Amino acid sequence: MRTLAFDGRMGASGDMLLGALLAAGADRDALAPVEDADALDVAYEVDTVVKNGISATAVDVVLTAEDADEFADDHDHSHDHHHDHDEADHSHDHHHSHGHDHHDHDHTHAEGHGPNRSYAEVVDVVESLDLPSGVVADATAIFEILGEAEAAVHGTDLAETHFHEVGADDAIADVVGVCLLLDDLGVDRVVTTPLATGGGETEMAHGTYPVPTPAVVEIAERADWNLKGGPVDAELLTPTGAAILAHVADGVETLPSIRIASSGYGAGGYEFAHRPNVLRAVVGDGGGDLRKDEITVLETNLDDASPEVLGGLQDTLADAGARDVSILPVTMKKSRPGHLVKVIVRPADAQRVARKLAEETGTLGVREHGAGHRWMADRSIETATIEIGGEDFEVDVKVASDTDGTVFDVSAEYDDALAVAKKTDLPVREVMRRAENAVSE
Repeated sequence: MRTLAFDGRMGASGDMLLGALLAAGADRDALAPVEDADALDVAYEVDTVVKNGISATAVDVVLTAEDADEFADDHDHSHDHHHDHDEADHSHDHHHSHGHDHHDHDHTHAEGHGPNRSYAEVVDVVESLDLPSGVVADATAIFEILGEAEAAVHGTDLAETHFHEVGADDAIADVVGVCLLLDDLGVDRVVTTPLATGGGETEMAHGTYPVPTPAVVEIAERADWNLKGGPVDAELLTPTGAAILAHVADGVETLPSIRIASSGYGAGGYEFAHRPNVLRAVVGDGGGDLRKDEITVLETNLDDASPEVLGGLQDTLADAGARDVSILPVTMKKSRPGHLVKVIVRPADAQRVARKLAEETGTLGVREHGAGHRWMADRSIETATIEIGGEDFEVDVKVASDTDGTVFDVSAEYDDALAVAKKTDLPVREVMRRAENAVSE
């Protein structure tokens, strides 16, 4: 499985992700649909910088020549470091006291250029670009995550929310650019280690807030990966970086086992005495994994259900959308015997299955535990043909494998094996063994 792994120990932002992907082997020309777009007046400026001895790729989103002068007249680039929910590009010249590493450019940084757009307006811009359909889907999903986070922070809904920094041209270029580079790399899976948020405080349009910012916290609630504070007092994880990784990356505690094909570093804008402000990306072939299946778990306790009702729950709840049903004996209040019913469902089916469970059992309440997901093998059915006494018999065999197709379990279907055993006078175990061997060979 082709895997892209990010090392999140110094956070992530849109520009750091762009730089890391280019450094890890993505084609610079893949960004052309953004630079050629009439709806955006931006270009990507790519350079190599050194951060604490580490050579890294720095990416700035800059205005094209025809818009730079007009934007410069309207904006004072020595503005105080005020932003709303996103400082999507820490490499801009904000004259921070902790020192940003800047090579001088003749171009004008595009930060904040363009109108404050609603989510629908951002989607219109993205859909107007000449992009592969998968890139459009990814980019709009990322902006939906950003919009929902902003809406949660401000107490509004997505339709009413207007993006501030993250709806500007440079933020759109960050998000769409990352999606284009990921598409170019063609990886099967993206993972990230826990993402460092930094620490201290940051100035925003509504006041001074602790790091991580409110939008980052909201996004992290929806993400699969973990946050961790530190290791320095600075805003290391931006909402744009968090939203991109919330959509594309699974969380891992450490870098997985990978046979490395390429790697690289994306540069951030900070300069620290002992820590390089870079995001490392590693691309290579890893072992197959189990498939991630989004689930939630429903539970209820029963002390008066008949055996017939309990026995029928497997079928009735499965018909309503249950993935799995377990019934366990328990001791309830006053030492009465009872049963605990546990049901695994997809989140979208939870309400329907909970109602069916209440209707079938008469329970007065159903608990939901947000399990998040389960890891599942890919399962397929193969039909084994075995010869017994000169006659051929067919037995279905369930095959379990990882995402690379590596088989780690075969199991003959009992009912099929029992039918063959009755006809041949062989033990069921022997029929199952022969069928499983036939598939394994």
